[in-house]
Amino acid sequence: MTFSLHPRAVAVMLLLAASPATAQAQSADERQRRGDGVVKELNNGATQPALERMKEEFPFLADATRGYALGEVWSRSGLDTRTRQLAAVAAFAAMGEPAFMKIHASYALNVGVSEEELKEIVYLTTVTAGFPRAIAASQALSALFAERRALSSGRRPGP
Repeated sequence: MTFSLHPRAVAVMLLLAASPATAQAQSADERQRRGDGVVKELNNGATQPALERMKEEFPFLADATRGYALGEVWSRSGLDTRTRQLAAVAAFAAMGEPAFMKIHASYALNVGVSEEELKEIVYLTTVTAGFPRAIAASQALSALFAERRALSSGRRPGP
């Protein structure tokens, strides 16, 4: 069995092999920029406080989150932002991760998902992950809804 490459493919491979650090740095920088853009899109133009805190103590983890999770995966065009947020809320609820679920539920509300739709995610969680995780998710959503109502009315959110 013989194997041959198209001359253009060989040229591309040679160019990439000649300067891998430059190509990697440019794509890493681009992924970071896309990741920052995703956060600002989801968070009404603001940065994400948890990610900003992570940058202080765990810069590698923050960069990986920005570059890979947000810049590489989250910025893909296969799903619209609304659908992506609903999927994330459902996944975090089912995994029993109410803190992450709450962050993504807030983003979901920012992109037009209703409170009722988020409640349906909690109800679905009872079937996919059980009542304890659904109850934890419901508590996180209740806290989020209360915080957002307090902010919209000019009050400080309670504990």
